[in-house]
Amino acid sequence: MRHPPPQTLAQKLIAHASGRGAVQPGEIVTCKVDLAMFHDSSGPRRLKPMLAELGAPIWDRDRVVLVIDHYVPEADEEARRIVRIARDWAREQSLRHVYDSEGICHVVLPQHGHLRPGLFAVGADSHAGTGGAFGAYMFGVGATEMLGVLVTGEIWVRVPQTLFLRWSGRLALGVTAKDMMLATIGRFGLNGAQYQAVEYCGEAVSALSMNERMTLANMSAELGAQTGLVAPDDETRSWLWQHGVHDVEVERWHSDEDAPGTRHNFDASTLAPQIALPHSPARSRDVADIEPTPVQVAYIGACTGAKLDDLRAAARVLAGYRVESGVRLLVAPASVRDREAAEREGILRRLEEAGAQLLPSACGLCGGYGQPLPDGATVIASIARNPKGRLGSASAQVFLGSPYTVAASALRGRITDPREVLWDGETDSTR
Repeated sequence: MRHPPPQTLAQKLIAHASGRGAVQPGEIVTCKVDLAMFHDSSGPRRLKPMLAELGAPIWDRDRVVLVIDHYVPEADEEARRIVRIARDWAREQSLRHVYDSEGICHVVLPQHGHLRPGLFAVGADSHAGTGGAFGAYMFGVGATEMLGVLVTGEIWVRVPQTLFLRWSGRLALGVTAKDMMLATIGRFGLNGAQYQAVEYCGEAVSALSMNERMTLANMSAELGAQTGLVAPDDETRSWLWQHGVHDVEVERWHSDEDAPGTRHNFDASTLAPQIALPHSPARSRDVADIEPTPVQVAYIGACTGAKLDDLRAAARVLAGYRVESGVRLLVAPASVRDREAAEREGILRRLEEAGAQLLPSACGLCGGYGQPLPDGATVIASIARNPKGRLGSASAQVFLGSPYTVAASALRGRITDPREVLWDGETDSTR
């Protein structure tokens, strides 16, 4: 009996969705979609008129998730119009899975049990690849592609090559998955993995929490990848169990030892905290190589920078201290569930005592919505990307860093290596 050639995780997921035993990179196949997600900005206001023109129904309402996260809380009449369209359309279509003002879609989706290993999913957002942290094949699509999915439940894909990024060792205190990604993007560039599947593996990745793995998968978009993947394991199973997903199969979903792909090795133990200069994640440097630039705004928010682990990191830096005078520290927990957990743990209290202003759990500033930044402000933020105008002001100079780095910089009023703060000890009043 002839056995199929070695397959990557990406190949196995696509083969499963296309009903085939195996697929090869470069093949074009049609896949059945297990889940389609969109939000108020990418969804109903664009899809409703197109569906009406076709006169076509949604193929399976149980497989559709709408998250209202971009234009809430509604700040003006345009936002109210967009959100009203989304809410009205959800009622008209009798959608079962609607999450209104509960947080950012990429975090809300798994927290409500919609992801598991082996799924094939699409999302109308460039960071939809976050689902790959759970061993699902998930990628972003535009409105026209999403229309086809909603009507047929299928989509074609070209089987991608896989780029394996293996991280040995362990991350030091104050260094996170965000630093791993900024370093990777700095090395390979914004198109370094164009239309590839990036698989993160190795000892350091296995040691990461699911929140941190989500950051890896999420920021694969900044590499130009179609998706980012982490093979599921016991950590995946445990996290999903806690979020209501049982009978999780993890053993099947991994790359074969000799699977085809390009491989690069990194040592996590030598990684320093990273800073991305304006206006691109590809302009990443070790924090020690950055001038101690004064900052006026520090922002801990977005799908890649304000999950529960991120809030814990910021609180670890700031507990018992106040941010530097003249620095505005803004914190927007990624989801209502993360906000509630942070409140129970006392994290929000510590952040507020340090001078943080808490914002709603929504895309907010990262999408250019909500409170505008002062023109010309120097900002350090935990978001995924920093092109001009990303935070609403075209003249703002936005640096990127991990939540540890953002909090440390707010504390000292200038871009700061968080290890200096964490290693100073609890009695050092110079923090």
